[in-house]
Amino acid sequence: MSGRAPDGSAPTRAAVRDRLDRVTDPELDRSIVALEYVDAIEIDAQRVAVDLTLPTAWCSPAFAWMMAIDARDEVESLPAVEESRITLHDHMHETEINRGVNERLSFGEAFPDADGDVAAVRAELDEKARVARQYDAVETLLEAGLDGESIVDVRVRDLEIDRSTDTVAVYVQDRSFAVTVPPEPIERYLEKARKTDLVSEPDTPLFRTPEGDPIDPGSFALVHRRGRLARVNMSSQGGICDGLREARADRLEGAADD
Repeated sequence: MSGRAPDGSAPTRAAVRDRLDRVTDPELDRSIVALEYVDAIEIDAQRVAVDLTLPTAWCSPAFAWMMAIDARDEVESLPAVEESRITLHDHMHETEINRGVNERLSFGEAFPDADGDVAAVRAELDEKARVARQYDAVETLLEAGLDGESIVDVRVRDLEIDRSTDTVAVYVQDRSFAVTVPPEPIERYLEKARKTDLVSEPDTPLFRTPEGDPIDPGSFALVHRRGRLARVNMSSQGGICDGLREARADRLEGAADD
């Protein structure tokens, strides 16, 4: 739990929502706020309650656990929050997940019969998200006029983020020139690349194969196609989840009208 704000102030709904926006569905790599998984936010002084509903009752318990845990930790990272309570609704394992998350148990303690550790599942999904985000970042650089040979040679030190103009300058060819691109796809990729320990040093090649190796210029097109497949797969899964969520909302609305 985080410490209480020095002035004893309560968190704002906007601040809580902003933190929840940082939590992603690990399979889709999209914000739970954008996906409309957040049903309600209740604030009582320094305590925050968040209600969540996923698109289906049978969503993987590991995925649901990760979202609930991440939501709890993000909300409690706010200085004005003393404690949060996350409640997952309409899920086949909601009892185990709600108890485990709010009593601060490990996944193994909440699911003693589970086969494997949720950390390994998270790491695998982070890698898939990293590959998909790399595709988006590389597409941005291709649209800016760079070719594959220049892109595979970009290092972390070649990026210069300008907050005043909300752009990223990407230097290439021994920093002889640069292209300027929007920051979001680059920063989203960097977030996952750092989380998966691929770009810890300034001289590290920025983009990698799905296996984490530097990209040979001759393999650029193949690696980029593999990234596109990862992005398409996530987009397709997201479309299915959107449809399931809308169908569930329609059923609930119809039941309320009866």
